[in-house]
Amino acid sequence: MNKPAKIALLSLAVVVGIPTLGLIATTTVNAIATASENAELRPYGQLVPVDGKNMNVVVSEDAPDESETIVVLPGLGTASPALDFAPLVRELDDDFRVVVVEPFGYGLSDQTDAPRTSAAIAGEVHEALQTLGIDRYVLAGHSIAGIYGLEYLSRFRDEVTAFVGIDTSVPGQPGSEESAPLEGMDALKQLGILRLLASFTPGAYDGLADYDDDARRQLAILSNRNTMTPTLIDEATRTPENFAAARSQTFPRDLPVLVFVVGTDPEIPGWVKLHEAQLTQVDHGELVPLDGGHYLHHTKSAEIAAKTREFLGR
Repeated sequence: MNKPAKIALLSLAVVVGIPTLGLIATTTVNAIATASENAELRPYGQLVPVDGKNMNVVVSEDAPDESETIVVLPGLGTASPALDFAPLVRELDDDFRVVVVEPFGYGLSDQTDAPRTSAAIAGEVHEALQTLGIDRYVLAGHSIAGIYGLEYLSRFRDEVTAFVGIDTSVPGQPGSEESAPLEGMDALKQLGILRLLASFTPGAYDGLADYDDDARRQLAILSNRNTMTPTLIDEATRTPENFAAARSQTFPRDLPVLVFVVGTDPEIPGWVKLHEAQLTQVDHGELVPLDGGHYLHHTKSAEIAAKTREFLGR
């Protein structure tokens, strides 16, 4: 073999070999870190059998006997709904029994192969509540729970006494017909690339006074565990389908509805007006604009709890 050919082959080996070695390193580090984090993770809540799997549900214990129950559902991709909503639960549980449901693929719940349609998610949540004997409650939720909530109310209205939304999604909102490009994300997770990228970005809970270092660590572990799993990818990919199914759904006219929205510089144009229009569907509706980001309960739990207490007390 002549010298130029040898140089070309050596260059090709370097070009191919360096990325390959890099992927071996990130995959190995990811496997070791995952095993270590699994050992560090502390269980919470109770596992409830649903459709042959286990769904994790956390029920607050500080409320007085016979307190009204509030069932809370998370936004899309929340790593640990129970830990994420913890500041809000602390504000509410002196007066209410608060039940945080972690749907399949969230928190400590099992993953699932069942299609992540609004109908499936609503049915699974309802089965968990029925198993726990919870059959009369306020339904509350963040973000995409506004869409799942409409499906839930279309089927189980007789159990729900009111709805409380935290910057909830609205049928027909701009961008709802677009599907996120998530092809290959599961492979990137297995290869450790997502973990590597996450190490260069601030944590979602950094700097938030209502989450201590221990809570942030547990949330980081569950984020690494639950981000871009096949369950979550399926749910995210079906978002346009679930929004389309909600176009014909409205809140029941006689259902009291309280909605908190980002009122200052929301990411979606006309965000407040979309919710105002939605509340024209009900006889008893109230809209509360708050300053903050999409996860309003991260910084406005006290305000949300106080207004919820006042609204439900009427």
